[in-house]
Amino acid sequence: MEAVDLAREAAAEIARPEWVGEHLSAYVEGDRVVTHLFACLDPAYTGWRYAVTVVRAARAKVVTVNEAVLLPGKEALLAPDWVPWKERLRPGDVGVGDLLPASADDERLEPGFGQVPEDALEEEGEDRQMIWELGLGRKRVLSEAGRESAAERWYNGEAGPRSPIATAAPGRCATCGFMTLMAGNFRRMFGVCTNEFAPDDGKVVSFDHGCGAHSEAVREPVRAERASEPVVDELGYDHIVFDDTTELELVSSEG
Repeated sequence: MEAVDLAREAAAEIARPEWVGEHLSAYVEGDRVVTHLFACLDPAYTGWRYAVTVVRAARAKVVTVNEAVLLPGKEALLAPDWVPWKERLRPGDVGVGDLLPASADDERLEPGFGQVPEDALEEEGEDRQMIWELGLGRKRVLSEAGRESAAERWYNGEAGPRSPIATAAPGRCATCGFMTLMAGNFRRMFGVCTNEFAPDDGKVVSFDHGCGAHSEAVREPVRAERASEPVVDELGYDHIVFDDTTELELVSSEG
């Protein structure tokens, strides 16, 4: 308990001497094992403490340092709890060269149907589009949970009817000639915009979405505005009355 100076020297070795503040307290860890706490004056670690554990071996007279670490106090600023990368991932984070494998228990996916022989796909009359939509030829397909999650995300996002651009649109995507239908179950609610001048070109939009690039949008006629009064009146005239006509008579005689 009295080895405060020894503990301070050990704390100064893992930091800087000017960062080791006053001795705060000491508590017993076990038989002949005591931990001394010093205030941390490092501005980057406000509220932290230097903890130095000293020990005296059995039948020994010399106290030695067992461990010196920096520990957070009650008012210390701590980093947030670690979260796995996959849970931290947000839409748009995956870039060029990044890989995001789908886990085997991903609820958005379910096993596809049995594989179709390659020669069956080459037979005439085979409906390849139907085979693809049913999932034949793919190991996993979109599950019901995956479809519901995607539909809810699209409908409540910028491609849905509640976005600011949709509420101000002159018409809905369902009546727009630039919207093409999707395949599968999504075709009942969503389509894809094909207008290159629209903000949603190449994106999924709901039937009740809309924008100003609607194919049937009508241009409002330009109304002729009333001409404003001229700043300088060049058409009117003023009555000028001269009290002294001497100059006028002089100009008239010279003329």
